[in-house]
Amino acid sequence: MNPLLPDIAPIPIKERLSLLFVERCHVDVVDGAFVMIDKDGVRTHVPLGGIACLMLEPGVRISHRAVHLAATTGTLLVWVGEAGVRLYSAGQPGGARSDKLLYQAKLALSEQGRLKVVREMYRRRFQEEPPANRSVAQLRGIEGSRVKKSYELLAKQYGVTWRGRRYDADSWDHSDLPNQCISAATSCLYGVCEAAILAAGYAPAIGFIHHGKPLSFVYDIADVYKFDSVVPLAFKIAAQSPTHPDRAVRIACRDLFRERHLLSKIIPDIEEILAVGGEEPPKPPEDGVAPAIPNKQGIGDVGHRT
Repeated sequence: MNPLLPDIAPIPIKERLSLLFVERCHVDVVDGAFVMIDKDGVRTHVPLGGIACLMLEPGVRISHRAVHLAATTGTLLVWVGEAGVRLYSAGQPGGARSDKLLYQAKLALSEQGRLKVVREMYRRRFQEEPPANRSVAQLRGIEGSRVKKSYELLAKQYGVTWRGRRYDADSWDHSDLPNQCISAATSCLYGVCEAAILAAGYAPAIGFIHHGKPLSFVYDIADVYKFDSVVPLAFKIAAQSPTHPDRAVRIACRDLFRERHLLSKIIPDIEEILAVGGEEPPKPPEDGVAPAIPNKQGIGDVGHRT
């Protein structure tokens, strides 16, 4: 029997609003529409098909029907702390974008492609061209020296006593106040960057400078923004000697991310950084097994599961 209405054609991911945050509400599907319902019963419709990633902040309850609709429209659901300062879980992270994962892996495995990506990260981080004819290892050495100097300059600027970047991930209290603030701030930035990487369909573990960690690519991308955002903020808060530095930093980072619309900038930046690598997305193998039942056409752009 022919359907009465044509199939829905989701908006291509690249044409959608990157991210939308929702908090303290019940998310459900009412009369076929994706809605947020607040404590007073007021409904707010969400144009889900026009959003690439829905960030679920604290206080959100979401129904099974809402999750199903999000999956159908290709909208990534990410459970985060306030303003994305923590990332707890994500729906179908990258699973629908094998093309992006293969592209990222191809770049990371290409000696020249990887070097070009690393040089672009360096250029964006320091706002200048990296030295010519340097390997990735040599660029890392130069970067390390500049980062060490940046810490010293920021400490001097904010009047903070600085004895170097020292911290123990397993013993928060053993670090001094500036290091506690920097650790808290960078943790917030990692949450935002991981959300953006997942929303864009890439793998957090496939890095270009960092490797061997579940968040290697997150560290790569976070470094691009770190000294222009959260590290100066961490020194500013450390100078105020707050009673609860972790909480003070998280709130300040939340406000900073919202003010600068950081998340919406990261996704296009990732695409631009990887494009510098000069590699084309890999084509399917000629001897690969195609789906026995061809995928239905006309439901969305590359990456949609349905």
